[in-house]
Amino acid sequence: MKNNIFVFAFLLTLVFSPVPAAGENYEARLAAFADPSRIWGTWAEQVIEEAFRLNFQTRIIGGRVMNVRMPFAMNNERDKLTEDEWGFVRSGKGNPVYLWGRINEIFESDDFRKFVEVLSSGREKVIIFDLPTQTWTVSRDHFVIARMRAGDYRGLLHRPYVLVSGRGVTEADVYNYLFAIGLIGMDCSGFVWHILSHVAAAGGVDLGRVLARTLGVRDGIDPAMFAGTSFFNARTPEIIPVRDQIRYLRPADVILFRSENGQMGHAAVIQSIDFSAGVIRYLQSTDEAPLLERGVHDSFIFFDPNNTAASLSDPSLIWTKRRYPPFPGERASPFSDDGQRYRAFPELGGGRVVRLRVVTEVIERMNRR
Repeated sequence: MKNNIFVFAFLLTLVFSPVPAAGENYEARLAAFADPSRIWGTWAEQVIEEAFRLNFQTRIIGGRVMNVRMPFAMNNERDKLTEDEWGFVRSGKGNPVYLWGRINEIFESDDFRKFVEVLSSGREKVIIFDLPTQTWTVSRDHFVIARMRAGDYRGLLHRPYVLVSGRGVTEADVYNYLFAIGLIGMDCSGFVWHILSHVAAAGGVDLGRVLARTLGVRDGIDPAMFAGTSFFNARTPEIIPVRDQIRYLRPADVILFRSENGQMGHAAVIQSIDFSAGVIRYLQSTDEAPLLERGVHDSFIFFDPNNTAASLSDPSLIWTKRRYPPFPGERASPFSDDGQRYRAFPELGGGRVVRLRVVTEVIERMNRR
């Protein structure tokens, strides 16, 4: 619904805007319309939104206009039953510019063109992806198709099965190919690092260079490779704990979700807090999401504007992000939504919010300008 409203507003802008004068062009008007400052008020909100949008590109694939999003990609998540070593491009820590370059090469490949053709054949089938070998096969076996229809999933973590209609490639199919064959995307902490690096760079600070010693980065190594969830949860002067009340939250704060082993297993970043409307918008990369939101996407938390002293662990808060298995038929998450996941494992400390000192200093300096 939100996307439909955005498109409708855009069409109204084109229809009712005056005819451009000589020298003005539609590209300039489109760029102005897409400027984050039209929607987001503070400097930090605008720059975070800018970084977020770098993870989306509009493409025409198989004759359809698609909004292609950056996939989720995390090493050591699907290799439990495999003997050969394999991993995602840059271990899920690549930046969007580099990753889109690789994705463009994938879209131009003969194998991807064949994939699109097979999905447009008009016949129902099962696509079997094999992540370690970066290959895919097709099963038209009626017994296999019937079992998939009945919910009897036969895939493995490294060999997901996907039932397709044959009526053309969809955004979900493109995601599946990029994830399973391209082995490309961002993991949660790689995405958070991208957002924070973009904010720092917009304020004239090279985040990787400033934090190289803290991260233990050797010369020639991308600092993003060392910025996992454990870094954001580390006891270091560079990480500032945020008091557990909504009133203290700020854009660029990092939300950490704890795992059953006591370590932080997931990270997201706050883009904005509307204290008058009672809405927190946060951004993340994960594939435990609705089918068309897997990868980089935004989520929301609704709270009572009259109770900003509430904790993010308060069960009265409404977290809109529902959690689903990455591929239909796989084992579902034990948590129905992000709120349940944040509140999980209180005996181990539960979720928490932190902020990066360097980024905080940049935001404060830019806000004073």
